[in-house]
Formats: sequence, C-alpha cells, structure tokens
Amino acid sequence: MKDLKYLAALTLPLSALISIYFKGYFSYFTPFYAFVLIPILEVLLPHDTSNHEGEERIEKEKSKLFDWMLYLNIPIIFGLLGYLLFDITTHAYKTYELVGLVLSLGIVLGTNGINVAHELGHRQKTKERYLAKLLLLPSFYMHFYIEHNFGHHAQAATTEDPATAAYNQSVYSFWLSSVFRQYFSAWKLQSKLLLAEEKGFFALKNDMLWYSIFQLLYVVMLFNFFGLIGVVFAVCSGIVGFLMLETVNYIEHYGLLRKKISSGRYERVREIHSWNSNHVIGRIVLYELTRHSDHHFKSSKKYQILDYHDISPQMPFGYPTSMVLSFLPPLWFKIMNPRVPEEMKVVD
Repeated sequence: MKDLKYLAALTLPLSALISIYFKGYFSYFTPFYAFVLIPILEVLLPHDTSNHEGEERIEKEKSKLFDWMLYLNIPIIFGLLGYLLFDITTHAYKTYELVGLVLSLGIVLGTNGINVAHELGHRQKTKERYLAKLLLLPSFYMHFYIEHNFGHHAQAATTEDPATAAYNQSVYSFWLSSVFRQYFSAWKLQSKLLLAEEKGFFALKNDMLWYSIFQLLYVVMLFNFFGLIGVVFAVCSGIVGFLMLETVNYIEHYGLLRKKISSGRYERVREIHSWNSNHVIGRIVLYELTRHSDHHFKSSKKYQILDYHDISPQMPFGYPTSMVLSFLPPLWFKIMNPRVPEEMKVVD
C-alpha cells in the first residue's frame, strides 16, 4: 500500500477542483495549497535518505503500478482543462476569480502535466514519449522534449545550458533567458538532427514543425469551442504552467557548474551538479524529481528507484518550499549562495 503514496500528487488537481467548486477567494486555493500548506508540511515532516536495494528494487522497477500512476494524470489534466474552459465560458466570473483559476490550472499543468511529461519523455517506449508530448501541449511547451533530452542533459551545469541558472541570477531574470534560449536551442537541435539524416525543413521528421502545427491547431480548436475568452484563459494558464517548470529548472542547478578538462570539454555530469532534496512531501508530489542528482547521473532510471547520493549538494528545504524562496531573490541568495561551492561560482 505504501507504493500508492504517489497518488498524493493528485491532491494538486483536487485542490483545483476545490477552487472551481467554491469560487470566490477559494479560486486561489491551489496556489495556497502548493506554496503555503505543502511547504509547512515539508518543514514538519522528516527527510528520508533511504534507497531501495536488492529484490525490492527490482520489483519496484518492474511494477506497472508506478507507470499507471503517471498515466492517470492524462485524463485528469485534459478533463480538468475541458471542465474549466466550459465553466468559465458559461458562467459569469469576476476578474479576480479568473486570475485565481488561471493560477490554479497553471500550477496543475506545471506539476501534473509538464513534470509527468518530463518523466515519460525519458522512457524507451515510443508510446510513452507520445504521451509526454501530449502532456506538454496545454502549456505550449512541446519543444521542451527536444531541448531537454538532447540539449539540457548534454549541457547541464554549464554556461551553454539555457536551463542552468547562473550564480546570483534571479529567478525572474532566469525566466526570460531560459524560456527564449530553450526555444531557439530546440530549433537548432532539430536542425542538426535533420542535417544528420540529410532531411530538409519540411521533412516528416521535423518534430519542431509538427509541434508548431499542433499548438496552432490547439489554439484554433479552443477559439472554435470556447471563443476568445477560452483562448486567453488557456494561454495564460499555459504560461503559468511553463513558468512553474522554469522555476524548478532554476532551483535544480542554481550556481552549479562543471569544470572544463584539458581537452576543452566539460567533465561528465556527476552527482554534484544538481541540487538534491530528500524532503518527503516534495518527493511524493513531484514524483521524485527532487532526487535530481541521480536523475542526471542516469536519466533512464524510473522515478520510483531514484537514489540518494551523499555527495550531492543538499537543499535546506524541499523543492516546493525552495520555489517560494526563489520568488524572493535576496532571501534566496542569502540561503543558497553560501552553499554553492566556491570553485563553481561564476557571477552572471
């Protein structure tokens, strides 16, 4: 039964349903839950540094239960999105309520959408990779699949990586640099992939072109069924969703850089190049994303068997709490800057 603990991640979409049902100031219940209640629980509950070993590890790796807990997010994401769009276009809402619902849906798109897409995007099965791209669609971030898998994992913890935050860089500066740099990087990576196969821009294998078409068709469909207000609501929610992702990107590698070796190349990615957290609540609601050091050490490893490495830099708080801290740059710098190894500090 303890394996079902990851169903706690579904409390985020549940909180969004509470926002929709009660409306009014309850429209802000999801951000309150994500950035107030969960951080409080993180502080109160203990850390867990244990790793799965032997037969238990093998059983968990093979268990389909962990996969189905990821798949369950797909109907939940699109069901919630469809219901919300229908609701806001058939009922009168005050502006402050719409803002609260945009934030609520956006948080769910970031956590149960993009975060799950990130996990499925690393899988070997093609159908799971398709599901990953589907979950990226409502956040207008389908290019993340290419940039993350072919760019970030090769360049993480270097100044060349758009998703690695520089020492003393604020999260707001990072949002701007990372969003645009990742998008253009994805096109460059796509061009290299096409060139390697001697394919042209309009080739069927130009995934970036397909992503653009799918996202455009998505907007057209939204306008057709829900009108302009539906398009604006969905686009704003998608922006909140990908900014949630970028905030996580910010805290995952903040200030950590790899050394260049004599050949001019960077040392390989190691456990010391990502911030790790063993805070139980953050681990569960983010499907072990907080054991990010091990994820970069072996990206194909499934979330349920990610390990803790004692040489990994440890965050003083869990990821949800750290996201809140990042919104206050002076406080973030005061807490995190002393923890960045001196040899890695390069001022942005």
